[in-house]
Amino acid sequence: MGKLIIIASGKGGTGKTTLTAHVGAALARSGRLTVLVDADAGFRNLDIALGLESSIVYDYSDYINGTSDLDDILIKNSDLENLYFVAAPQSVPTSDFDEDKTEEFWNSLKSRFEFVLADAPAGMGDGFMFAAKYADEAIIVSLAETSSLRDADRVISVLEDLGTETIRLVLNRIRPELIERGIMMNADDCVDVLSIPILGIIPEDEAVTESMFKGSPDTEAGEYGAGRAFENIASRLRGNQVPMMEFGSSTKKGFLSRVKALFRKQS
Repeated sequence: MGKLIIIASGKGGTGKTTLTAHVGAALARSGRLTVLVDADAGFRNLDIALGLESSIVYDYSDYINGTSDLDDILIKNSDLENLYFVAAPQSVPTSDFDEDKTEEFWNSLKSRFEFVLADAPAGMGDGFMFAAKYADEAIIVSLAETSSLRDADRVISVLEDLGTETIRLVLNRIRPELIERGIMMNADDCVDVLSIPILGIIPEDEAVTESMFKGSPDTEAGEYGAGRAFENIASRLRGNQVPMMEFGSSTKKGFLSRVKALFRKQS
């Protein structure tokens, strides 16, 4: 049985879809059978990130409503042998779905795939709950800024209430020069604020923008950069111990104390 991992954030623009596409591709390249599910009904865009927008005929509403079987809604990525995709409906809200059939949908995917990555919409609405209720693990994607972290903190609280046992943090679009200047919080400070373990740190990288424009999550993994960060995250999801990329020194204590005062978890 595979595992369902929801990829979530408190606010939009943190890079959830980018992370889902690139980490999913990295898992597939490692030989792991992986399916990516766009949980954002009505506002789907994971298909664009994967270059599969013209391949969609059916979506998961067709399976849940009983008009299509699982093979009908699975779209195979032509570039990666082990990567599949399931599209979100454009007009059917997830709140209309029967809960038992929704659970059956997720379990059917888990029985076929080792990794099921659900790209959830920002916030804690119906699309988020569509995947969160059934998730085995969660990845919270956040920027290293106060507003993004505070919204992420609220999502973490909901996931904890749902009983999600493993919740980990990915910090995206990190700029080392801003950390060194004390303008951006570093990873240690963000973990201290949210009190969840970190899964990965992704630096700002133009190559990611280029790959998303092409609809092909093939960012080259050098020694540094986003491509390496995505590969490292995928390796950690497979249970490997991979050193974390380091960026900058700690933020001043006074600033960190003011930030922590905004959150539910106090030191």
